[in-house]
Amino acid sequence: MKPLKDCRLYTFIDTTYLLGRKPSDLARQLCDGGSDLIQLRAKKLGSGQLAELIDQILPVTREAGVWLVINDFYSLALQKGAPAFHLGQEDFFDTGLCRVSELVSPGNQTVIGLSSHSPEQAQRALAAGAHYLGVGPVFSTATKPEAKPVSLRYVEWAARNIPVPWFAIGGINLSNLDEVLEAGARGICVVSAILKESDVAGACRQFKRRLV
Repeated sequence: MKPLKDCRLYTFIDTTYLLGRKPSDLARQLCDGGSDLIQLRAKKLGSGQLAELIDQILPVTREAGVWLVINDFYSLALQKGAPAFHLGQEDFFDTGLCRVSELVSPGNQTVIGLSSHSPEQAQRALAAGAHYLGVGPVFSTATKPEAKPVSLRYVEWAARNIPVPWFAIGGINLSNLDEVLEAGARGICVVSAILKESDVAGACRQFKRRLV
C-alpha cells in the first residue's frame, strides 16, 4: 500500500450505491481504476452482514495494494485485520474517547481517520492523534443531505494548517474538481460521481489523471 501522504484518490463502496453489483466486483473495478483507498460504508447493515462484506472485499484490496477503510465498525475492522477504519466526530468524541490510541492495543498499526467539518473540529481530531482527516462536506451532497456544506474556505484553511494527510469530501465531481484542487486539496474523496457510473474503473481514471 502507498504511504498515506502519497494517496490521492479515496473512493467508496457504499451499499446505497451497489445498484445490483457484487461488492467484490465493485472493489476490483475501483482498484483497477487507481483508487488509493476504498472505504466500505454500510450504514444499514448489521455487524454480521458487514463482516461478510469485509471477507469478500479485503482479499481484493490486499492483492491490489489498496487501503480498505471500514466506516464506523472499528471492532470489526480490528477483528478482520483491515488496515484502517474511519469515525465521525460524534462516533468518537461523543462516546467519551479522547485519543485514537484508546481504540487499539499498543503496537497496533491500524490507521484511524476522523471526519471534520470546521477548523475547530480538525484541531480537536489532530490533538486526538488521528492519522488522517476528512474535510467537508465541501459541497451539498445527496450522500449526506442533512450536512451543511463547509465551502472551499475550509479547504483553504486545511491546506495551510493540517499537517497530516487529509481528503476533501462532499459533492466533488469532475465539474468542480478544479475548484477543490485550486483551494489546496491534494487528496479527494469521491462517492456518487464514481459509483453512479456504469464504467467505475473508467470514472476513477478520469479523476486520477487530474490528481498529482
